[in-house]
Amino acid sequence: MARARDAEPSSAGGRVRFDGWRPRSLRARQLLAASIGLLAFLALAGYALDSAFVATAEDNLRQRLKAYALKYVDGIEFTRNGLLVPPYDPPDPRLDMPDSGLYAQVVMPDSTWGSNSTLGPELPQSPMLGPLEEAFDAVDFRRADGSQNRAYRYGVGFVYAELGPDEEFPYTIYVLEDAMSLTSQIRVFRGALWVYLGSAGVFLLLLQMLVLRWSLRPLKRVIAELTRVQAGEAPGMSERHPVELQPLTDSINAFIDSERENLDRQRNTLADLAHSLKTPLAVLRTQMDSGADDAALRQELDAQLKRMNGLVSYQLARAASSGHKLFSAPVAIEPHAEEIVRGLEKVYAAKGVLCEFDLDPAARFYGEPGDLLELLGNLLENAFKWARSRVLLTVKPGRVIANRRAGLLLSVEDDGPGIAEEDVVHILQRGVRGDERVQGHGIGLATVQDLVREYRGELQVRRSQELGGAHFQVTLPPGL
Repeated sequence: MARARDAEPSSAGGRVRFDGWRPRSLRARQLLAASIGLLAFLALAGYALDSAFVATAEDNLRQRLKAYALKYVDGIEFTRNGLLVPPYDPPDPRLDMPDSGLYAQVVMPDSTWGSNSTLGPELPQSPMLGPLEEAFDAVDFRRADGSQNRAYRYGVGFVYAELGPDEEFPYTIYVLEDAMSLTSQIRVFRGALWVYLGSAGVFLLLLQMLVLRWSLRPLKRVIAELTRVQAGEAPGMSERHPVELQPLTDSINAFIDSERENLDRQRNTLADLAHSLKTPLAVLRTQMDSGADDAALRQELDAQLKRMNGLVSYQLARAASSGHKLFSAPVAIEPHAEEIVRGLEKVYAAKGVLCEFDLDPAARFYGEPGDLLELLGNLLENAFKWARSRVLLTVKPGRVIANRRAGLLLSVEDDGPGIAEEDVVHILQRGVRGDERVQGHGIGLATVQDLVREYRGELQVRRSQELGGAHFQVTLPPGL
């Protein structure tokens, strides 16, 4: 259960900070905020409606009492000696019923007249008002049974001038009504109002819970998908998410892809390193089996150890990077090609394969020397492995764009059995060999494809028109 944290002095200025209670659930947060907002709205709405009803009811009562007063004005007459002659028919029958709750008074300068309903209760003394002056207020009075009550009183002043211009007679008519009737109406209205508002509040709260459940469903789907990804049941997050959650799922997918790429890079680096060391080790084995003298064996051992040390350093550096580097110095191709071919000729000496060069002196490789060794080494080794007697290495400058470095066109052909068009995609996959009967790991051509992709180039595999076997052509774009 969540508990309020103890108040702790903050690090700035020694002020006391209190974090308070915060619900950890998004649903609880939204439901709490919605409930508080709903209660506040219902309270304000109820207060506004109640105030409006009370004001309207009081205004209606005022207008009704005013109508009674004006009705009395039409029926009242005065004699010459100032005696009041009340109307024969009062505006409301209750005015003729003692203590009925509706009362009429006529206040004159020297006396006060009251309707039959004023017999019994003790009404307050009402003041005289000026001509056409109006008054509306609430007063206390005592009923005939002695109970203390409250009444609304309306008064208006008039002048009786029918006796002559010199005999004008001022008077004020008051009409009072017991407040119990209005109070009862207000009580009934308030009861109905809060019942309806309460029912509406419960309905809206339930609706809010359903809306929250529906709106938070995408988050549950994200959690479920992430759980499946963690369990290895799904490769990544799907794209069927709301726009607000799309950046989150995209970030998760990017993180997953990055981790997988790092893992694949590490695995591929280890596999490439093992594959790269295979040729130097094979050269040493061939030298040892050939019975060469100690001096030649020592010289070859020194050369191959240097090569293996360079391969290890290159693969470690390549694992730490994510692609080729821009603005690399140009690398001459012929020296590296000759070094690789010399080693391969020793490994495949029994086959007597002859490697021919068609190298343009102007051609340069703009990149890491280790990448060039990997590229040439894997293509030439594959050609030596499958060739019957001939391998052709062709290197030429590629497409040229003004003020940019030239591209590179590099191809390796052999006179072996070649590769069927439908098998091209298959053999370029890592760990797949063209013929399971031939020794190898199925990594070399996949490494070539990875390198070409990193240099934004293109690898094409087709049948050689000149030698009849496989033809691997690498095209690197200009400006790299």
